Amino acid sequence: MRLLSWNVNGLRAGAGAAGLKPLLDALGADVICLQETKITRDLLEEPLAVVEGYNAYFSFSRTRSGYSGVATFCKATATPEAAEEGLSGLWTKHEGAVGCYGAPEAFTTEELQALDSEGRAVITRHRICTSEQQETTLTVINVYCPRADPEKPERGEFKLRFYHLLQARAEALLKAGGHVVIMGDINTSHKPIDHCDPGDLESFQEHPGRNWLDGFLWEPGKDSPHGELFVDTFRFLHPTQKEAYTCWCNVTGSRHLNYGTRIDYILADRALALSELKEAQLRPEVFGSDHCPVQAVLKSICLGAPRCPPLCTRFLPEFAGTQQKLSRFLMKVERNGLPEKRQKPDCVEPGAATVVSKKSRIGQSQKGQVDLRHFFKVGSRTGGTDSSGCQSEWRTTENSGKEPPAETAGVDEPGSEEVASEIQALVGIAREESSMAAANEKTVNCGKDGVTLKPTQSAALWRSLLPGPARPPLCKAHGEPCVLRTVKKPGPNCGRRFYVCARPLGKSSDPRARCDFFLWASRGNL
Repeated sequence: MRLLSWNVNGLRAGAGAAGLKPLLDALGADVICLQETKITRDLLEEPLAVVEGYNAYFSFSRTRSGYSGVATFCKATATPEAAEEGLSGLWTKHEGAVGCYGAPEAFTTEELQALDSEGRAVITRHRICTSEQQETTLTVINVYCPRADPEKPERGEFKLRFYHLLQARAEALLKAGGHVVIMGDINTSHKPIDHCDPGDLESFQEHPGRNWLDGFLWEPGKDSPHGELFVDTFRFLHPTQKEAYTCWCNVTGSRHLNYGTRIDYILADRALALSELKEAQLRPEVFGSDHCPVQAVLKSICLGAPRCPPLCTRFLPEFAGTQQKLSRFLMKVERNGLPEKRQKPDCVEPGAATVVSKKSRIGQSQKGQVDLRHFFKVGSRTGGTDSSGCQSEWRTTENSGKEPPAETAGVDEPGSEEVASEIQALVGIAREESSMAAANEKTVNCGKDGVTLKPTQSAALWRSLLPGPARPPLCKAHGEPCVLRTVKKPGPNCGRRFYVCARPLGKSSDPRARCDFFLWASRGNL
């Protein structure tokens, strides 16, 4: 059984024009947990919700649009027997829920609603057959933990409370029997080996998120005074592997030099890791996000349920065929029930009589105001041919040799004098530019003084008048052009621009990495 987790940083962008199925097939897992889908309930479309060969389970943010969100995609052979949204059970109003909610009295109802309102968890329960031929359950918790924003101290406390709710639910599920796996973006690097720049080790270890992980995860040879029940599957099999990261900064290009952090995990209960864990890998070769997928392979075999639980997106009204879409009421429908294809009015071939619809008229609008393009046609006063090669409404075979009606007489009709004067000015400018372009092939006359310039001198003159942006400075270490950045952090320098080395961020000892050049951008060097 293959399990995979990936923070996709936007599911619609990650799917691309080819759709989601090729992406899921390429990942090659039985259960695929995606985080940061950035899809709310109103934005979910059928190509993302219903994928051939998979059944999907979404959790949406109820506070902000295009924010957070997780989704679990299961192959038909790994269909879960139960599924629910959230960790608290507050959003579970259907049969087929997973259950086992732990000790909810440790949280207020308002707190549970806030923790589960951002679409950060989906839980699925699967039947599996272990390597010892024992049938049991495996509960998969797909989770996207909050980020602690330094500018918003309350988010740090929110993150810790989310950790505690996750731990309470996971331990309750494990206590009820079967196995439990937590997969997703935990948003904390556990050890210094999991961070490209841990800095001061004492300060690093004092991080509240790392303290929680210390008390939640078990490691071989570690005393377990608190009864740690879960294992970091990657470090369990690769305890000393360095530079094993899952997240990089796109702005600084740090992925090119593998200067990142490991914040994406597959955490399995200790009994499952000791008896069934076969492989645990990172997949940095997979692009498309600022994170890379992480996967684990179990010796167990998944036993697909005969029917998807009610949370499956296939049962949503708009995808199950039980709810009509608003667009059905806004289009003309033929007798057979299929939408009628609206024909765009086109002009007929020259020589045939026609009456052009009001929307397609080139020469005149309903109110008698002449369209600007009418004056650029040959013989605009008496009809003629428009820019598309079609004849106007009057000049047809039937009306050949006749005078046009008064209402189609072009600039002579009321209200067209202003337009005619505008056209004359435009034609004068066009003629002047045309003559200047012809003269530029040989010489350019500057006007008053009668000075004649060669084309190269003319180009230099224009460059002196319109110099364009100044060339960026060169960084001191590499002598390469710098890039211009803008301060976005709130503070006295917010909005100011500055120059830095254009190379990707990396270790200071890496000669390929960015140097420490910095220069505030002034009006003189912009």
